[in-house]
Amino acid sequence: MSRLFTMHMKRFIVTLALLMSFVAMVSAQQLKYVDAAELNIIGKVLPTPKPFTRVDTDKYHFEDKTIRRYANYSTGLMVVFSTDSRTIAAKWKTSSANAGYNMNSIVCKGLDLYIRQDGKWVFAGVGKPSMGKAPYDNHNGTIVRNMPEGTKECLLYLPLFDKVDALEIGVDENASIVPMENPFRYKIVFKGSSVTHGASASRSGMTYPARFGRDNNFYVCNLGFSGKSKLQKEYARILADTEADAFILDAFSNPLADEINERFDEFVDIIRAAHPQTPLIFLQTERRETRNFDMVIEKTEAEKQKAAEEQVKERMKTDRHIYFITSEDYLGHDHIATADGCHPTDLGFTYMLESISPKILKILRKYGIR
Repeated sequence: MSRLFTMHMKRFIVTLALLMSFVAMVSAQQLKYVDAAELNIIGKVLPTPKPFTRVDTDKYHFEDKTIRRYANYSTGLMVVFSTDSRTIAAKWKTSSANAGYNMNSIVCKGLDLYIRQDGKWVFAGVGKPSMGKAPYDNHNGTIVRNMPEGTKECLLYLPLFDKVDALEIGVDENASIVPMENPFRYKIVFKGSSVTHGASASRSGMTYPARFGRDNNFYVCNLGFSGKSKLQKEYARILADTEADAFILDAFSNPLADEINERFDEFVDIIRAAHPQTPLIFLQTERRETRNFDMVIEKTEAEKQKAAEEQVKERMKTDRHIYFITSEDYLGHDHIATADGCHPTDLGFTYMLESISPKILKILRKYGIR
C-alpha cells in the first residue's frame, strides 16, 4: 500500500510539474511586447540620439573612456506607461559585463518597477537579469503577475550600472499599454560621484536621488559618475546647457583637496554664466567609514572636506544662490550603513535622506519649489 501510494504520488508530482511548465509556456506565448522607446522615457537632462542613454557623447566629448561608458549608461532613466495588463514582463539587452564587486546584478543590469497606488509609488517587482552563464547580455523575465484588474500607472527604472541597447515591455495579449505623461513636477538635477550614481543600492529605484524624487513628486535626473566626478569643465557645460529648477551637487567625494581648490571656481563660473540665479546646493562628502583606522585615508579625506567647505563658503559671500549642506549624519552613527566602508546601502541612503531632505526642501521652498 505504502509503495503503491508513493508511486502514485511521484506520478502526480511529475504530472503537476509538467502541467505547470505548460501553463507557464502558454502564458509566455500569450504576452505581447512593445518597444519601450515608443513609450515615454524620462530622466534625461538633455535629449540623446539613443533612447536609453543619458548623455549625448557626440555633443559632450570626454577623453576618459570610463566617463564615456558611464555617459551611455541608463542610470536614472525611467519608462512611464499605463496598462490594464495583469502581467508585466520585459526583454532587454545590456552589455556582457558582470556585476560590480560591491553591487548586486539587479541594480547593475536589472529593472525596478513601481506602480502608483493611492497617490504613492509602490514597489511592484524587479526584472531579474540572466546571470547564469556568460555573456550576461540578454535578459527575459516576468516582473509581476497575477495583478488585479484595472489600469495601472507604471514607473520602470532602467539599469544603474550598464547600458541598455534594447528594451521591450511585455503585457497580456489583449491588454493595452500606452505612454504616460511625466508624472513629476519641477526638474532637479543631481550631479555627483558613485554615491549619487547609486553604488551599493539594492535596486535602481533605491538611489537617494530616485527616492528623493518619488518622496517629493519631483522630476529628478541622475548624473552620477562613479569615481569620475572631479569638477571637470565638461560636466559644468552639460549643466550650463540644462534647464533645471535646482542643481544638487555631490561634487567633493572624488577630487583631492588640490583639485577642489584648483577647479571649483571655474566649475561654478561655467554654470553661473547660463544660470545666474538657479540654486546650487553643494553636499559635503560623507565621512567614509574607511577612515576609522586608516590614518592615510583619514588625512586625505579630512583635507578634502576642509577644502570643500572653504571653497563653497567663500563663494557664498558673493553668491546668495549657493548653499552648503554638511555631512555629519549622512551614514548614521552605528557603523552598519555601507557595503564597503564607502558606498551606502539602502540603510545608508535612508540615513542620508533623513539628514539632507529637510535641508534641501527648506532651500527649495525659497524658490517656490514645493
